[in-house]
Amino acid sequence: MSGVPFDPEATGVIPRVTAEAPAEDDADLADTTTQLRLPPKGPIQIGTPPTPGPAVPVDAKPATPPKGDPAAAQGTYPAQATAPGTAGQSASPPATPPPGTPSQSTPPPGTPSQSTPPPGTPPQGTAVPGTSARPAARGSGANAVPPAAHGGGSGPSGAQQSAPRRRGVAPAQAAPPGGAQTAQAAPTQAAPPRTTPPQAAQPQLAAKVRGIAGLVQSAPRWLPALLTVEGLVMYILALRVSPGPLRGVNPADIDGLGLISALPISAFAAILIMLVSFFVTVAQSTDRKFLLLFQIACITFALHGAGALVATEPRFPTAYIHAGFVDFISRTGETAINIDARMGWPGFFALFAFVTKAAGITDLTTILNWTPLLTNLLYLLPFVLILRQVVATTRARWFAALLFVLVQWIGQDYFSPQGFTFALYLAFVAILLRWFGKVEPRTKPIAPKGLRKLLGRLDAMTPGELANTGTYRADKLIMLVIMLVLFFAATASHQITPFMMLGVVTAFLLFKRTKLTWALPFFLGLVVLAWVSYQAVGFWAGQIDAIFGGLGRIFDNLQRNTGDRIEGSDPAHALVLQARLGILAVILALAATGLFRRLRRGVFDRAALILLCVPVMALGLQSYGGEIGLRIYMFALPGACLLAAYAFFPNLPADSADVREETVPLRKRNVRFNPELTRKLSVVLAAGFAVLFAVSFLVARYGNEKFERVTSGEVAAMRYIYDHDKPSARVVYMTPKLGPETTPILPWGEKDLEYINWNYQGEVYKDPTRTEGVIKKLKESERNTFLVVSRGQVGYLQLNEGYPADWGERFRAALDANKEIKKVYSNADAAVYIWGKFVKGTEIPDPIPYTGREDPTSPWTPVGLAALGVTWAALFGYEVIRLNGPNRAPKARRRLLFLAIPAFVVAVGVIIERFIYIALNN
Repeated sequence: MSGVPFDPEATGVIPRVTAEAPAEDDADLADTTTQLRLPPKGPIQIGTPPTPGPAVPVDAKPATPPKGDPAAAQGTYPAQATAPGTAGQSASPPATPPPGTPSQSTPPPGTPSQSTPPPGTPPQGTAVPGTSARPAARGSGANAVPPAAHGGGSGPSGAQQSAPRRRGVAPAQAAPPGGAQTAQAAPTQAAPPRTTPPQAAQPQLAAKVRGIAGLVQSAPRWLPALLTVEGLVMYILALRVSPGPLRGVNPADIDGLGLISALPISAFAAILIMLVSFFVTVAQSTDRKFLLLFQIACITFALHGAGALVATEPRFPTAYIHAGFVDFISRTGETAINIDARMGWPGFFALFAFVTKAAGITDLTTILNWTPLLTNLLYLLPFVLILRQVVATTRARWFAALLFVLVQWIGQDYFSPQGFTFALYLAFVAILLRWFGKVEPRTKPIAPKGLRKLLGRLDAMTPGELANTGTYRADKLIMLVIMLVLFFAATASHQITPFMMLGVVTAFLLFKRTKLTWALPFFLGLVVLAWVSYQAVGFWAGQIDAIFGGLGRIFDNLQRNTGDRIEGSDPAHALVLQARLGILAVILALAATGLFRRLRRGVFDRAALILLCVPVMALGLQSYGGEIGLRIYMFALPGACLLAAYAFFPNLPADSADVREETVPLRKRNVRFNPELTRKLSVVLAAGFAVLFAVSFLVARYGNEKFERVTSGEVAAMRYIYDHDKPSARVVYMTPKLGPETTPILPWGEKDLEYINWNYQGEVYKDPTRTEGVIKKLKESERNTFLVVSRGQVGYLQLNEGYPADWGERFRAALDANKEIKKVYSNADAAVYIWGKFVKGTEIPDPIPYTGREDPTSPWTPVGLAALGVTWAALFGYEVIRLNGPNRAPKARRRLLFLAIPAFVVAVGVIIERFIYIALNN
């Protein structure tokens, strides 16, 4: 066996374990038996001098085990034949002892027989000095048969006297004729009473010790799973039990830092246990996929499920309005874009309306409560599939998956189209990489200088993605159809997600990382334009500036997403906002470090760079209500987490099936330290950053808990309004400044979406005694208008606008003292007021019609619709034919292009015509 030491971190050579043929001098060692020549056939006289004859040669060499061979310690080498007369070492006694030598089979006179032990002889099973230790005789008690009585073989045959010694056990002495019978009778006549010596319990004790030792040695296999389950149970108990020392969560303890200020110490200990168990598994040189996925799922449950474990009602107020959209579509079977612009993209709401109506679900409370956790668990499946298509070690892949869970704090995973379509986006990218990925080595020569030289060197590096091989055409066709379905669903459900999908496909084509053609991005782009032009016309018909007003205003959009969100005078809450920016800065710094370390090893990760950089381009579109920065961060996370994992584990995986996870750098000059020490240090550093990200996540994700947490009192106040909203109602919510982009900080719109108008704002001031703003709005509004003062609104004003800590109580007291308004509902968390000076009999106005007039159109709209159908059919046919290969049916593909290009131009022209015509006439 080759003795080359294997250090996979230091060399690029994977040693192969090969069995070497034995040398000529050791040829006899391969045999497991020693061959002896027997004397000539004939009677053998025991106890008398034999007939003179030649000595019996021994056909065996002295077999001395090689130094350091483990077989020597186990006794697996054959017995050694030595010179006659060497006591206790010969493989077999001489066949013909010299004259005058007592025979081994016949003891001299006066010598006690071996079969009949004399008085005082130790019991059987006790080792005798000068003899080899053998197992206890078969049988027990009076019927025990010592091994010597059987001649060392299966019977008392004399031919087996010379059986060789195996595994280091000396051959049994030959018994005289009739020895077997003597051995059976002697113990009953002369043996003393049998006693159990202390040594008899030693084998049982040794077996127990070996069992415990084996259990300890196998701890790396079962201990991580046990620690994960223990940490998960400990975490659930820490959050669900009644508040007390080191356990339970008291909502009254939540301050500007959010939920982390009320979490018990046992919850942090449980998270630490689960993280440690994850890194214990990752540190092992094996890819335990199911255990690692289970551990990440448990960590996801602990971090993203904390809100559901603590809250009495579903958190995040905007989730309630989305439930109201589902309720409206389920009841009416229609969408109403004039009620809310989000109804122009009703795919998500229509899907859940169908599911809930088919399943008979009338209360979405449970779904709203657990959607954040279930959504994040759903994200893991396509993201892990993405990680399996990159050239990375097991540690890098699973650490990237863990990072994806730890830094996903932005809170877009609630019951919303954005959370739903982000899962579609991840599945879209996973299919693009897995079934349509392409990796081709560079064949062109590198330019001698300039930018082309740098780009050529990057192109010549080892690709960081795996090529798609061995996929059947039918599989590709099915996956292409699934990609289109995902894109259609995202286009019908959300405004930004389809642009991210389109950008990724286009970038993959530019960087030559997909087998698809340019027909696909033109197909998908036309889908987005057509939906906005034909289906969302009610949204943009009267507000073109709202869509295109932010184009190119990168710095303004960035300011509205960063600087404007750090305002506020609460010091604790300022730390929350800074923690969010800190996580962003650290993850981007780690991504840059990982990219640099991979480039030093000759690896260029184009796919990861595309997933990181494409979302940033959306910053030049619009501010998206001040939230475009959050959406960019969300879509950039897959690429950022993958590159950040390379900062700790940048090496390539070994190219041998014998080594499952060990890694090798491509260049030896990159190795600066002891590879074994570097590998351990990388795991420790990764674990340290994981703990840091976990604590920061709790601050960043649940820092707004004072106004994102919904209480039962607030829900009860809203349900009072639902009970009194016929024929119509209006709700005034408090805001520090009037503007079109503010939304109610309360659980609004869950029911009766078409009866209640939620667009009434009442201005409030830092002085709680000043109530003139809301009083004026109530006085000017129609009858059946409600003013709601809730705990969530007060918390928002305190944390983000610097209102006093006792502002809510003092403001409600000022309203109660006002004689012009009337309090119609109140509890500890909310109060509802109405104007009390209406003349008796004043009519309540009818609700605003939600159907409205028909969507505006243009003269060329029918032509545009026909051109759309022709373009999509031609481009899809071109892409399907191209799946067979670049040289299949060139004439048919050329004809399809001749048909698709003019149709595409006409379709786009009609879309532009519709924007201009409808905007000018509305």
